[in-house]
Amino acid sequence: MLAIVPALLLTLAWSGMAARVLPIVGGIGAWEAVVRTGDVAIEAARTRPGTPEAAAALDAHAALLDASAVQARRTAFLGQRVVSAVLIVGLALLIVLGLVTSRVAGHLSRQLSRPLDELVGWTDRIARDAPLPSDAEVTVRGAPEFGVLREGMRRMATELEAGRRATVEAERLGAFRESARQVAHELKNPLTPIRYAVATLRRSATPEQREVIDILDAESARLDAMATSFAQFGRLPDAPSAPVDLAALVRAAARHTLPPEVTVRFEGPEALVIDGQHEALQRAIANLLLNATHATDGHGTVTIALTDTGAEVTIAVSDDGCGIPAAELPRIWEPYVTRRAGGTGLGLAIVKQTVLAHRGQVEATSCVGEGTTITLRLPRRAE
Repeated sequence: MLAIVPALLLTLAWSGMAARVLPIVGGIGAWEAVVRTGDVAIEAARTRPGTPEAAAALDAHAALLDASAVQARRTAFLGQRVVSAVLIVGLALLIVLGLVTSRVAGHLSRQLSRPLDELVGWTDRIARDAPLPSDAEVTVRGAPEFGVLREGMRRMATELEAGRRATVEAERLGAFRESARQVAHELKNPLTPIRYAVATLRRSATPEQREVIDILDAESARLDAMATSFAQFGRLPDAPSAPVDLAALVRAAARHTLPPEVTVRFEGPEALVIDGQHEALQRAIANLLLNATHATDGHGTVTIALTDTGAEVTIAVSDDGCGIPAAELPRIWEPYVTRRAGGTGLGLAIVKQTVLAHRGQVEATSCVGEGTTITLRLPRRAE
């Protein structure tokens, strides 16, 4: 319509103007010649009446007058026919223009409407958390801008999915922490008098009773350690950030955690200071070293590598133990998941919780029979 309506108005206006102007323009030359010869004939008739010159002038004027009349009729005839022909040709061209523009408009409309309909469907997929089609599955391409829009929607869907997973993970960990706090509370309350009663019995026990008391003491100590693990997992690191020498912290944790039979190798700088929470980081490193000790049965080699990349610090703890099957590797960070008899499955969960509280990341790689590497990435400066 934007093309046809203005073209139709212009065609009608131009045709009407041509119908009025062409007859006038076509007769001007002939009538000007008539005027000139008429003036000459009249002058000759007035000054020299009856002379051959006057007769010749009148004959010339009469001949030109006849020719002009013929020319005027011819112009009028052609003017009528030309205007009709121009109008018909204009309308024919207008029809052709209408067909071409309608096809072009339809093509452009499809190039816009079909990709837009597809992208509207994508929004519904994103709302339902359904996967978006790949580039190979897209049948309607449209303008290049739609490709940019598709890539943007794919990035948005990926970020939304990551946000959903993070929200679900946070809710799940929150429920785990709440249950861990309750379990720790319920364990701690009876354990304190039990430990006190076992110590009292030990002072007055007979040799026959000491074996039973030793069992009570060992099991109550195990329950106390379990309650401590639950309590540690049940609370987020809440101490203020302060400068922490990570290299010194790792070496101290290795001395206090690893048995003498384990060979320790340190790689990295002698001093590496970051902003963090000393107690939480020390607990996380100790849990990693304990896991490495259990993986090597207390007789292997543990390598601790510190790397400073500028904006972040990397701590990699590697062992040459039994390794973890690939199918079980993604679940090692979940609470209460353990491959060790008598374990609580909270060690690596506490590690991950501590690293996330420092705005860092955790990674794990393993090969069965060759060992496992746990990598912690921590920012140099607290946010």
